[in-house]
Amino acid sequence: MRSDRVDVAVIGGGAAGLSAALVLGRARRRTVVVDAGAPRNAPAAHMQGFLSRDGMPPAELLAAGRAEVARYGVALVSDHVAGIAADGSGFSLRLATGETLRARRVLLATGVKDVLPDLPGIRERWGRDLLHCPYCHGWEVRDQPLGVLGIRPDAVGHALLIRQWSDDVVLFSGELDLSDQDRAALAARGVRVVHGPIAGLVVEADRLTGVALADGRVIPRAAVFIRPLNVPHADGLLADLGCALDPAGFPIVDAGGRTSVAGVWAAGNLTDPRMSVITSAGAGAAAAMAINADLITDEVQGSGQAA
Repeated sequence: MRSDRVDVAVIGGGAAGLSAALVLGRARRRTVVVDAGAPRNAPAAHMQGFLSRDGMPPAELLAAGRAEVARYGVALVSDHVAGIAADGSGFSLRLATGETLRARRVLLATGVKDVLPDLPGIRERWGRDLLHCPYCHGWEVRDQPLGVLGIRPDAVGHALLIRQWSDDVVLFSGELDLSDQDRAALAARGVRVVHGPIAGLVVEADRLTGVALADGRVIPRAAVFIRPLNVPHADGLLADLGCALDPAGFPIVDAGGRTSVAGVWAAGNLTDPRMSVITSAGAGAAAAMAINADLITDEVQGSGQAA
């Protein structure tokens, strides 16, 4: 057990968590990052849209980030936070290995889980040619035959967006009940609709080649987009702390990432699943600045110790 208390414990070592740790380390705050090593974008070969890092493999970005924060004295712990509780002067974090960390402030940056439909080929192709974000992957599949799986009502809007990258886009309506307004919008955008239950993806020679329907039809496609259900990847930590949540289960935060619980911040996809890598990094940096300001206020008022 570690008896000393750090200034900030960052839970999650993705773009948001490492960006926050970098700012905090440079601010001379004693900071620890606890990361379980399972980033959301691990299946992707490259990440796009990150200025100066466009096309970099996600693992390389994280490796570079870990090396950078370590230069400022940030401790990196490869573990899983199994529980967390306020302890009167901060927080106690119980790790899966049995160790306990103590911190004055906590930043949750654990991201989200993508809940995928139980269809053949879905998990095997996820992040490869079954994609979710056209801003992340649209350029790489531009001008190819694309599909959108209609597993959620917002698939219509997704199809309208993806039409920006190809003039051959098919919405597989699945079980969706399309309104007249939906049909009109899709027609105006030039998106074709294929009706019928979806049976799965067709894969040949380790490449997605089409979408299979329950009636036996196979519609050739080179890549398929899906908008999965996103749920917070907090493993009970939000409940442990008692953070106020929105109707979708995400923590409610202010512009700096402060939650409803004193001393607790959240940043990145844990607060907004639509954030890309670069916007998550920015949110982590903003949260770090807010945390440092809060610690300074605490120290001025005499209830904490200066770094």
